[in-house]
Amino acid sequence: MSTSALADDAATPVPGAASTVAPENPPPAEGLFSRMFNGLPQNILQIAEALNYWILPFGLATFIAIWFTTERLVVLRRGRVIPKPFVQRFIKLVEDGEIERDEALQVCEENNSPVAMVFAHGVRKWGKASVEVEQAIIDGGERQVSALRKHLRVINGVATITPLIGLLGTVWGMLESFNQIAEAGAMGQTSQLASGIALALVTTAAGLVIAIPSLIAYMYLSGRVDALVIEMDELAQKVVHAISAEGIEERATRPRVTPETQRKKAV
Repeated sequence: MSTSALADDAATPVPGAASTVAPENPPPAEGLFSRMFNGLPQNILQIAEALNYWILPFGLATFIAIWFTTERLVVLRRGRVIPKPFVQRFIKLVEDGEIERDEALQVCEENNSPVAMVFAHGVRKWGKASVEVEQAIIDGGERQVSALRKHLRVINGVATITPLIGLLGTVWGMLESFNQIAEAGAMGQTSQLASGIALALVTTAAGLVIAIPSLIAYMYLSGRVDALVIEMDELAQKVVHAISAEGIEERATRPRVTPETQRKKAV
């Protein structure tokens, strides 16, 4: 046999051999990350459907947080807690000695604001030692602070509990996902497993979405209460000095300023 014949035989393709040769540039396989998010909820309705029955506790927590946050924002308005016109007029009257005990108490009860109720506790000890008046105001202040802080624990509770509910939902969803894959005999399908885990994490995300704004609201409202309490304490100290026995005695020994004396000083 000639060498040319051997060369022709070597160049002749063997039937079926081409099917066993791998292509030079195979198409890139779809990444696990993209398969993981394939089929995940993309809008609110899909998220609600993905949450399934877990949407009930999340919906209730959202309603509670919004309700009590709005209620506290209304209650803790500075103009409602410390009405400026009343405070300025009341302190001026007691410092100048132009109002008596019963009238001052009536004015406080009619105003009925938190700072007026604090003043009223002190007015009931009118003419007593400053220590007694201050203690009465402290007792009244504690009651008003408790009223101002009302429902803040509820908001803090929502911020604390919702991430735990979300974590529980995630664990529960992962257990269901593993169970479904095991029953289908598809333990080797990583895309199905990854998609199930990602879907289960939706509950954790939902819990954090509710908890973070709730925590921010709680911290903001707590700071507002603290600021109002500090301001009420400063105002109460002025009232203590004006209506205590020491303050009344000091005011009695102080020369009374009349329009006539003012004219003489001007001359």
